[in-house]
Amino acid sequence: MEVGNQTCISEFILLGLSEEVLLQPLLFWFFLFMYLVTFIGNLLIILAIITNSHLHTPMYFFLFNLSFSDICFTSTTIPKMLWNIKTQSQVITYEGCIIQMYFFMLFGILDNILLTVMAYDRFVAICHPLQYLIIMNPKFCDLLLLTSWLVSVLDSLLHGLMILRLSFCTKLEIHHFFCELYEVIQLACSDTFLNDLMIYFASGVLVIVPLTGILFSYSKIVSSILKISSTRGKYKAFSTCVSHLSTVSLFYGTSLGVYLSSASTQNSRATAVASVMYTVVTPMLNPFIYSLKNKDIKQALKTLFSRETFLV
Repeated sequence: MEVGNQTCISEFILLGLSEEVLLQPLLFWFFLFMYLVTFIGNLLIILAIITNSHLHTPMYFFLFNLSFSDICFTSTTIPKMLWNIKTQSQVITYEGCIIQMYFFMLFGILDNILLTVMAYDRFVAICHPLQYLIIMNPKFCDLLLLTSWLVSVLDSLLHGLMILRLSFCTKLEIHHFFCELYEVIQLACSDTFLNDLMIYFASGVLVIVPLTGILFSYSKIVSSILKISSTRGKYKAFSTCVSHLSTVSLFYGTSLGVYLSSASTQNSRATAVASVMYTVVTPMLNPFIYSLKNKDIKQALKTLFSRETFLV
């Protein structure tokens, strides 16, 4: 079918997590709470790193960017969802849907790549401690961050441009609380072969490759830790990886769980509910994961909230 009627599309309908009227106020306050916790928690991590010179190291440099990415990641979906519930409207404009998809993919991919970069940082710190500052120098860290952004921007832009070539007919209901890429593609009445191919290719490259890198890094880390003779040394080395390993497990465990389950079920609403885990819950928990067992972050937060900080 030739492309020609996509310009006639002015809006999509986001069906959300539930159509039960009585549940809408509960959903509004529940997601507002989670969004505020996510925003404030990650913002505090960012401020703690900025204001404490002891945290101006590669590990916290990447954590700073991960927290920023998490704020943006949730901000692409939750505010629009809250607005729709508050106004009792399920509408999102065609342009708004495209923009939401673009930024959702951008920051989702950026999270993924940053977790891989952070795994490499821990690998160098534990397996090559004497060369850590030489390898993870500021220029190399900036290059890693720039590469992460470029890959994320280009992949999201490619998906967005390929969506623009599709034409849509009359069925414009999206069984989700945001414009999820695959859900939107399913609504197209033109050929989506190239879009599907691009999704599978990008998933292979941007999920399997980073995950393989993380697993390889941690296999080397575990091997190095086991070679440490003292129990205290092993504990100290492993404790520097606990926070990151917890975040990786949470991010990949929830996101892969959602997409593997969606492949075996036709219930789009159930998939939408499950996707809350990696779109909202994971970014919300990250600040707690990195602060509860991290003495440096806890000390920086205490300094941030100290009387001297507020007097400046």
